[in-house]
Amino acid sequence: MVRAMALWAGIILILVAAGVVVGADIGVNLGAQSSHPLHPSIVVNLLKDNGMKKVKLFDSDPWYVAVGNEPFLSSYNGAFTNQVFPALQNIQKALDNAGVGDKIKATIPLNSDVYESGSDKPSEGAFRGDIKELMTQIVHFYKENNSPFVVNIYPFISLYQNPDFPKDFAFFDGGHPITDKNIQYSNVFDANFDTLVYALKKAGVPDLKIIVGEVGWPTDGNVYATKDNAKKFYDGLFKKLASNKGTPLRPGKMEVYVFALFDEDLKSVLPGFFERHWGIFTFDGKPKFPMDFSGNQKDKLLVAAKGVTYLEKQWCVFDPTAGKQYLLPAQLDWACGHADCSSLTNGSSCGNHDATVKNSYAFNSFFQVNDQDVEACRFEGMGTIVKEDPSKGSCQFPIMIETAGVERLSLRFGVICAFVSFLSFFITLI
Repeated sequence: MVRAMALWAGIILILVAAGVVVGADIGVNLGAQSSHPLHPSIVVNLLKDNGMKKVKLFDSDPWYVAVGNEPFLSSYNGAFTNQVFPALQNIQKALDNAGVGDKIKATIPLNSDVYESGSDKPSEGAFRGDIKELMTQIVHFYKENNSPFVVNIYPFISLYQNPDFPKDFAFFDGGHPITDKNIQYSNVFDANFDTLVYALKKAGVPDLKIIVGEVGWPTDGNVYATKDNAKKFYDGLFKKLASNKGTPLRPGKMEVYVFALFDEDLKSVLPGFFERHWGIFTFDGKPKFPMDFSGNQKDKLLVAAKGVTYLEKQWCVFDPTAGKQYLLPAQLDWACGHADCSSLTNGSSCGNHDATVKNSYAFNSFFQVNDQDVEACRFEGMGTIVKEDPSKGSCQFPIMIETAGVERLSLRFGVICAFVSFLSFFITLI
């Protein structure tokens, strides 16, 4: 079963801590696609310092509760349609046979594109036509096993994909409301959630528990992906959650997991360059902006990661006076093909700077991800190492942290679990 499950991307672990800062129904996602992950002991202490009670991990770990991660995305063209439900049944059966099926439930985290509406009205919500029969089988299986429906809702994606989408509707301040069956929706999060509620009702399971497995806002890589927009989104989200009003069709407390804890520089950028910037902390554990998980709007910076060790204070930059400038395009392609250049795109934090700054940022990204190896700053003689920080305004040139590297990431996350247990955390699996 371990080998088979390694094929699936999403594994969920919820770590329940003793702190009281973050609401009991708010968790965070901790991804695994980072070239230089923080040491697990540093991560655990950061979670404790900020009172974060629940953490959802993505990794091939033997403590399984999730089968896949968004396997029915329309972009996959049905590649996993036939495998997922049997895998779900087998995992739950294995849990039952092990005597833990009453406490540990198997589920499939799904993107909100598994359901759709013929218009912008939630009441027309139904599961997507090509997987309607399959989804009906899955949700009835959930009902029989008392498992939750885990859905990922991203208002940012609605704004990103549709240039005509009303920006205010992506937030929680009441812009561009829509009315459906005498119910007014002031934000796309509520409308999306209730579209799922209608889909479940039409599938015959109107009371199935729903958990929002991912929700968040990126801070770079797109013109809408800014710290100001992210802060505005989280302020509205946390205020909403603190009110315990839920949505029009599901009033009451909601269980949600913020995506994500840290930025991840190895994530695929096929969906968009913003994919590497979902963190509420930077890759090295620095909070990006003030926030208040309690929803009381008493914003303050979260506690930064402690004990982080950085490499030497030096950067690799582009030398505009060097020869062989005709080789520059190929060198930039090489650098950005092997390091993170997502901050250089139009509308991003480095996108509006001149060519020298952009070239330098690309060179430095490659230099840092290769642990400041001198050979990683050659670039056919166009790269040079400097001791003065070349950052310009919003375009910040990082210095990499010391780490064992991505090849030991699975081991490190295993150590996280052991470390958490050692600290007398309680482990709860949905």
